[in-house]
Amino acid sequence: MRARLSARVLLPVLLLLAPAALAIAPTRMPTPQLEARYERLIHGFRCMQCQDESLADSPVSLAADMRRQIRHMLIAGDSDQQIRHFFVSRYGYFILFKPPFVARTAWLWLAPGVLLIIGAISAIMVIRRRTVLVKSDEEEPVEDTVRGKRS
Repeated sequence: MRARLSARVLLPVLLLLAPAALAIAPTRMPTPQLEARYERLIHGFRCMQCQDESLADSPVSLAADMRRQIRHMLIAGDSDQQIRHFFVSRYGYFILFKPPFVARTAWLWLAPGVLLIIGAISAIMVIRRRTVLVKSDEEEPVEDTVRGKRS
């Protein structure tokens, strides 16, 4: 009885969700070389709506439009560099998952190293201060700590 009830509920839910599985339309390029370039490009661009996913993984319509644009540019004979330049000129370096090292993106590449150095210097300073405190506690005579008590 319960199995029939859950099947009756589960089947309509699965049928309603089935169109979402087809959100990313599978497309084929005319040649395997173009197909490989297309795959490499759509995995290298960030979806501007989702921002955590590549164009290849994003189901939103903006990503579909961008994939379509890449497909048309590849078929028209544009190079990968021309396609990257087109999208960077429209959306900025943020669209690239691996932005180039230029003046505008230098902070992206240098920030992890700078933060690591700052963290290491801070850790060394804290360790030194604590070592000095521990050494000063060890050197303090026992009589001074007991001095407040009357015998």
